[in-house]
Amino acid sequence: MTAAVLLENIYKFYNQVPVVNDVSFTIETGEIFALLGPNGAGKSTTIRMLTTLTKPSQGRIKVGGYDIVSQSMLAKQCIGVVLQQISVDRDLTVWENMELHGRLHHIANPQRQLKINQWLEYVELADRRNDLVKTLSGGMKRRLQIARALLHQPQILFLDEPTVGLDPQTRRRLWEIIRDLNKQGMTILLTTHYMDEVEYLCDAFGSDKPGRIGIMDSGKLISLGTLQQLRSAHGEGLVMKQLGVNEAEGDGARRWEYLFFPTLEQANIYLEQQPNKTGMMVRPSNLEDIFVELTGRQLD
Repeated sequence: MTAAVLLENIYKFYNQVPVVNDVSFTIETGEIFALLGPNGAGKSTTIRMLTTLTKPSQGRIKVGGYDIVSQSMLAKQCIGVVLQQISVDRDLTVWENMELHGRLHHIANPQRQLKINQWLEYVELADRRNDLVKTLSGGMKRRLQIARALLHQPQILFLDEPTVGLDPQTRRRLWEIIRDLNKQGMTILLTTHYMDEVEYLCDAFGSDKPGRIGIMDSGKLISLGTLQQLRSAHGEGLVMKQLGVNEAEGDGARRWEYLFFPTLEQANIYLEQQPNKTGMMVRPSNLEDIFVELTGRQLD
């Protein structure tokens, strides 16, 4: 089976500086894939290349089996894109935004109207179809962006920070929509700054196959795998030790030392062996622990 997304030895230079540096990975059809990285890691540039907004300096990218440089029009027909910035027209109604997008994709009637109704129902906006977009909440606008991105039935959906700035209830509703789309067979790539979002969307529960997580830093892909694979590689048990004032490295430094162990049991054994357990605790490791261990930074 042809990979839905393929990157081979991708470089992107700005002023002769590589902001993406020899990145290679594939995303299989029907997979959900999260791309993480601190600011400046290169993930936004990678997304821009995958969505044909900028060309790679070196290497090869295929999306839906099409080369994004030589077959960009065919690649664009395979993808739906939901950007972090609200990109729907505020002065048009919900239906007018969908109608415009459908016409730009040359979807003929009556199929266009059927699809508009179908996706507005799916994102629970059918009752707001005649409302101006500027009257919608932030979560409704984001759901409209998703409906619009799905109107032309893309094979692959790119989501750039899909829930940034939204309240917890709205975030959860969008997670459910994303998970459901993936269960229906849609390939999804998302970037996010929320670790709980990645753990929810890429974890195995409720899914036959867990999603994978790629971590970028300084333009390079430094780790790749499922959440369980990353935890197994770095340690499933964690001992946290609170540092004293003299041990911490300055005012903004971390106040905790993290010690990884292959299992939670081994972490507990280590703790029991300590003569002074003051300021120490054991817990299972999570994605944020692994991210900070790999990059030395927390996501902003």
